[in-house]
Amino acid sequence: MDAGALRECIGSTLSPNADIRRQAELQLKSAEVQNGFVAALTDLISSDPDANLRLSAVVYLKNKVTRSWEFNEEWPKIPAIPEDEKVILRDRLVPTLASAPANIRQQLLPLIGKVLHYDFPERWPSYMDITLQLLNSNDIQSVFAGVQCLLSLCRVYRFKRDTDKRDELDRVTQATFPTILAIGNRLVDETNTEAGDMLKMIIKTYKHAAYFELAAHLREQSSIVAWATLFIKTVQKEPPAESMVEDCDEREIHPWWKAKKWAYGNLNRLFVRYGNPGAVTSGANGESYEEFAKSFIENFAPEILKAYLQQVELWVSKQRWLSKICLSNIIAFLDECIKPSATWKHLSPHVENLIAHVLFPLLCQSDEDMELFHDEPAEYLHRKINFYEEVSAPDVAATNFLITLTKSRKKQTFTVLNFINGVVNRYESASDEEKNHREKEGALRMIGTLSSIILGKKSPIADQVEYFFVRHVFPEFRSSQGFLRARACDVLEKFSELDFKDENNVILIYQNIIQCLNDPELPVRVEAALALQPLIRHDFIRISMQANIADIMQQLLKLANEVDVDALATVMEEFVEVFAAELTPFAVQLTEQLRDTYLRIIGDVIEKGQGNPDEDVENYLDDKSITALGVLQTIGTLILTLESTPNVLLHLEQILVPVITITLEHKLSDLYNEVFEIIDSCTFSAKAISPTMWQIFTLIHRSFKDRAEIFIEEMLPALDNYVSYGHEMLKQNPEYMEAIFDIIQTIFTNDRLGAMDRICGCKLAEAVLLNMRGHADKYLNHFIEIAMQCLTAPCEIKSYRVHLMEMVINCIYYNPSATLQVLERQGWTNKFFSLWFSNIENFNRVHDKKLSIVAIVALIQLPPDQIPPSIQPGWTKLMSGIVSLFHTLPLAMKNREEISKESLNFDDSYESDSDNEWDGDASWDKEGEDGGDEQDIPDESAAYMEFLNSASANAIDLAGYDDEDDALEEETLLETPLDLIEPYQLFRGALLGIQQSQPQVYEALTKELTADEKAMITSVFQEAEQKALEAEAQRAAALRMQPTNGV
Repeated sequence: MDAGALRECIGSTLSPNADIRRQAELQLKSAEVQNGFVAALTDLISSDPDANLRLSAVVYLKNKVTRSWEFNEEWPKIPAIPEDEKVILRDRLVPTLASAPANIRQQLLPLIGKVLHYDFPERWPSYMDITLQLLNSNDIQSVFAGVQCLLSLCRVYRFKRDTDKRDELDRVTQATFPTILAIGNRLVDETNTEAGDMLKMIIKTYKHAAYFELAAHLREQSSIVAWATLFIKTVQKEPPAESMVEDCDEREIHPWWKAKKWAYGNLNRLFVRYGNPGAVTSGANGESYEEFAKSFIENFAPEILKAYLQQVELWVSKQRWLSKICLSNIIAFLDECIKPSATWKHLSPHVENLIAHVLFPLLCQSDEDMELFHDEPAEYLHRKINFYEEVSAPDVAATNFLITLTKSRKKQTFTVLNFINGVVNRYESASDEEKNHREKEGALRMIGTLSSIILGKKSPIADQVEYFFVRHVFPEFRSSQGFLRARACDVLEKFSELDFKDENNVILIYQNIIQCLNDPELPVRVEAALALQPLIRHDFIRISMQANIADIMQQLLKLANEVDVDALATVMEEFVEVFAAELTPFAVQLTEQLRDTYLRIIGDVIEKGQGNPDEDVENYLDDKSITALGVLQTIGTLILTLESTPNVLLHLEQILVPVITITLEHKLSDLYNEVFEIIDSCTFSAKAISPTMWQIFTLIHRSFKDRAEIFIEEMLPALDNYVSYGHEMLKQNPEYMEAIFDIIQTIFTNDRLGAMDRICGCKLAEAVLLNMRGHADKYLNHFIEIAMQCLTAPCEIKSYRVHLMEMVINCIYYNPSATLQVLERQGWTNKFFSLWFSNIENFNRVHDKKLSIVAIVALIQLPPDQIPPSIQPGWTKLMSGIVSLFHTLPLAMKNREEISKESLNFDDSYESDSDNEWDGDASWDKEGEDGGDEQDIPDESAAYMEFLNSASANAIDLAGYDDEDDALEEETLLETPLDLIEPYQLFRGALLGIQQSQPQVYEALTKELTADEKAMITSVFQEAEQKALEAEAQRAAALRMQPTNGV
């Protein structure tokens, strides 16, 4: 490898000239395959004097290793790095790291992690020796590199839970943790930023090593005391002056505050995962932590709690600043101390103070909140409505604490409510100038948080809520403060399940919510929209809304264009469903507005994607796609309500073309499911394929071929509609039919697809064969070969086997003579018929039985000379098979009818959360503790976690499961041409026809039937005659209903 040429090439990638950069990148791709490329890159990184060039080289090397250290299916065309070059790179990585500046190290660490993932310890045994040498060095930079190396190794092992890998990690931690603990104890007394950075990495190393499993040597008294002491010292450490920069956001990410964050995190994890006997689960390898938990909760948890409460006291008195994540961690630990009696007895004396001085201030509007409300209302809404997404936010932790406290220690609900009453009464009695609006809003937020507990079963408080609302919530609809008006709407939405005694109060709420929909402040309008949805459960409100639902929908659409809040789409979707009749005249306008909203959101995504790296765009799409998805679901619901208006549907299809096109062309796969549902709804509701939708079909096929094949399950209903309702066009336009066949063939040949995807291929082939009778001859051989090749390969999934067999059965029904010829030519005839009839009990749906019946009827009508000699001896078994199918058909039909009834009469009621149920003897004035309140509260998550651990430790043995779970389920919405066939009359007509035209064949088919089988055939004939009479009676009745001339 020419090192000089490589250096020049790397340098050119930094050129401001785009053409030079492009040329350099092409040259680098060519150079990648040359021998010595990786070593030459490493030389540049280690010793080149140009800092920018070194950084560019290390980024290129990192990407190269990520994509091709081992074969990567995301980059299948990039060859793997040769083994001899891997050896050179492994030998040089750590020395390069030790001597590199910070920006180079930042790129080298993920690279080292990737190599460790694949190669440690087998192919990189020297890594631990080098790491230990660095850790024991007298040079601070070397020690720093050693800590980074150890952190990288523990990070790689954090998710490896099998015994061998855990043993490897245990050996690593046993060899290194005493050393890094000693280093950590020296660092915690330092104040410089570099010391904080290294301490942070030591604490993170412990986190990765102990997150899922705690090694035996780390559970020893001497070890746990030493490490817990280091964490507590870090937590209690006076923040160094260097860490207290003026900008709070910068302060949060300072190394010393990050060290504190991880120290809190480790102490919390030790308690939650290993230190609470009521919630502890065994390790992945069956290791018990019970003894450790008993010791920890008695000896360590109280000391941690004491240290945390000291920090809270300093924070409350404004003697200490705490980062948001540190404050959240403190409250999360206090939350965990509520249920176990051993910690509750230490926490309970502090609860009132915590509510008043910690939780309540955190739930009140901050200066930052107020600024957002006025200057960035959309951001304010995201923060307040989706606040659970911000896991590090202290107000989220405060909310969780209150919920756990009032659920687990019910009488503490009165403590919280008394505090809330104190705040709202103080507000009520204060003069307008002295009213503290933030405190009132915080109190309302607090009571909203407790809504599920207050409205729980047997609640002694629920009947007092209505009075509270009238007195303390209703007046805030007229508040001068927008954030209070918004909170009033939010509290009403939280208590939507409350049964008001006075109907006038519900009317008053509705009137106020409608007024708030026109509020000048965006957050108020959005909160009002969300509060409006649950009101439709009241009949008189729903009737009132019918008159102005069009205006309400316009308001909702306007809001959806002002702010991306996915909950708004949910409201719109329900209104479209509930008020379908009232909205039908506005369907076109509504769809146009929904389309425009969707295109705006997706336009933002695409624009963001053009100026950002891929990973950033993916995150942005995650945020935006939830809102876009809601809009698509609303469109889908609207379409389904218009099934009886085909002209409107045609108009809607044209309106929605841009929605479908932009989603598929820009590969917005998060939204594929909803887009394919829209295509399905349009084509299914219309029962026809318009020219507009045929244009969309071409786009679907193109997307399928461009790596969207993994979404075949989502595509299938729409594709089935194209065949079922567009078969005339498929007959006229061979290109469309070729595309359908190409999709089917690709499903069975693409390595990315599995058995469940291939079932979709079977279903699509069935749609072709049933709907294109006489027009799919050229594909018949291919369908048979695809199915039989799959059937002769190992196949464990019963439902997949049945669908493959039905693919061939469909071919038989389509053209029995031609299908038998193909089977015979390939030597598959006996194998297939043996498979079919030995599995006939697995054909349990009505559709399966009818398909087999019509195929057997087609077979028995064949002339004898068209029956292959290889199966002539067993031909009479066809009659036994069809008798068996008719015997079980009535039960299958009854089962389908019952399932259909169940789906129409589903019960959507639900039981309230048992955790919220009161014991019936609590009352407002029964405060304080009794003996029962000192008991442990069971942790409902423990059993679930135990199951997950045992499942991961012992791969679940599927062999012991009955494959009934794999049986085909009845599909009540399945529509095929077989629905038009009456099987009893078909069989009777065919058999009588054979008896008359081919008596010898009839004799051969029936002579070996048993008495029971003959009786069954008689029964089938009787049923056929009965159905013929019923059909004749229905036709006569229909004729009588028709008007005669002159009437």
